[in-house]
Amino acid sequence: MIVTLTINPTIDRVITVDRLAFEDRAYINSTHLKAGGRGINASFVIHSFGGKTVALLISGGNSGNRVEELLRGDGLSFEIVPVCNEIRTNLTITDRHGLTVNLNEKGPELSRQEVTRVEAAVRDALEHASWLMICGSLPPGVPSSFYGRLIAHARKKKVRTLLHADGEALRQGIEERPTVVTPNHREAERLLGRTLLTRTHYLEAAANIRSMGPEAVVLSLGSRGAVGAFESGLTEALPPRIDAVCPIGAGDALSAAYTWSMTRKADPAVALRWGVAAGTASARLPGMKFATLEQTKEIYSQVEMRRAD
Repeated sequence: MIVTLTINPTIDRVITVDRLAFEDRAYINSTHLKAGGRGINASFVIHSFGGKTVALLISGGNSGNRVEELLRGDGLSFEIVPVCNEIRTNLTITDRHGLTVNLNEKGPELSRQEVTRVEAAVRDALEHASWLMICGSLPPGVPSSFYGRLIAHARKKKVRTLLHADGEALRQGIEERPTVVTPNHREAERLLGRTLLTRTHYLEAAANIRSMGPEAVVLSLGSRGAVGAFESGLTEALPPRIDAVCPIGAGDALSAAYTWSMTRKADPAVALRWGVAAGTASARLPGMKFATLEQTKEIYSQVEMRRAD
């Protein structure tokens, strides 16, 4: 069982327009609502691939009720930790050329008691988990050490962990030695305090992050694929060229497919290839949708793998 945690879920309002242009009007072609947040997105992908997953999330107010309705409609298994305040709503606007704007609210303020209840729910979920995916931002009121505490709990239970976070939550989580961390380009720059521009920079960054504590690092680079830093060395996964329609969420698909593959006893390099294939296949789809296993398989055969050391 892969348990995902989304402590800052959202209703994603996804709008597709004819074009995005500065100081000019655009016309809406379509709009729809979906339950979102990195952990929820990961569970969607794993579920569609035929994997076993439970999405653990907070829920509060009318927006929380709506997220629960959306999750039930999609047939996803989930567990709720009730909170008092309304969960957030995010807005994604994308055009037919792949230009995308993503506007995120910070999320609800959680009390100390609510944070404690989330931690207790995660500890209970670890009893039947093989992996814990800890994904996304922390809402107000949650200490930056929170993800690190969860990783420590999971390690005691011999549950493997994936951390996909940013800022201090990522920095402090890494110190607890998760199984794998999956930062994107910008998150890695903020973590390391340096600009990453070249292939050499990416390889050095993945190696440097691994030296900070995690067993493995998957550095997501969007259309450039990803770099994996594993015990066996550095590996690059280079995707085919595609016409990206909506790249938002591709990193979530990468993390999910990587974890799904690892539960199937895959080598980390093979899991990296699946991750890049899922992210690339998802970026081809409109409206922040996620690729199916069949769509991912089509890209998987085209991903070039290269040892980098």
